[in-house]
Amino acid sequence: MRLGDRMTPLLELRGATVRFGPKVALNAVDLAVARGERIALVGANGSGKSTLLRALHGLVPLAGGERRMAGAPRIAMVFQRPFMLRMTVRANVELGLMLQRVPRAERRERAMHALERVGLASEAGRIGRVLSGGQQQRAALARAWALRPEVLLLDEPTASLDPSAKREVETLVGEFAAQGITVLISSHNLGQVKRLASRVVYLEHGRLLADVPTARFFDGPLPEEAMRFLRGELPWD
Repeated sequence: MRLGDRMTPLLELRGATVRFGPKVALNAVDLAVARGERIALVGANGSGKSTLLRALHGLVPLAGGERRMAGAPRIAMVFQRPFMLRMTVRANVELGLMLQRVPRAERRERAMHALERVGLASEAGRIGRVLSGGQQQRAALARAWALRPEVLLLDEPTASLDPSAKREVETLVGEFAAQGITVLISSHNLGQVKRLASRVVYLEHGRLLADVPTARFFDGPLPEEAMRFLRGELPWD
């Protein structure tokens, strides 16, 4: 953990272990997240990146260890394949606000503001499921941003997008981070990691093996496992 003694982590995992049946998906992970950080989670498929994001959100139970928060920060998560209900784009964005018991008039205003923010105001009346992949991802970002989160968790948000859509999503994520939102993003795209993150967490088989500033992750020194990953010598399974 690289936080100063006087800084209270916004989110923290201590010895966090997650099991799915006999499989250990996270193995005694320690991670502290300070307000305003931009953290990238990297590692091969199955390394535990998605599980770590869900553990931070509280979406999976811990078999061991603990999750701590400073107060009750608002947390929103965007998945690799965002789920769009069979309703309009605006209604999809309003849904999260409704679950937060935001008054109806305010829901519409905030939803439209969020759609304007991601360039989808003109698509507000379309059915969400007919949007392109890039548009659905932007709508999911609007849905998350409308909640006014303090922490934004992004699970491979550009993995299935074309280069133009990737740039659009990256730009939005960068703008959200510039607003002071704490961002954690899992990614296989190392160029994206360089562009968006100030800190990199490397996972392998559920273990956290490196937690370093972005520049050091690419320039070393690192544990040998992380060096093999950067050289492309680890299997992606």
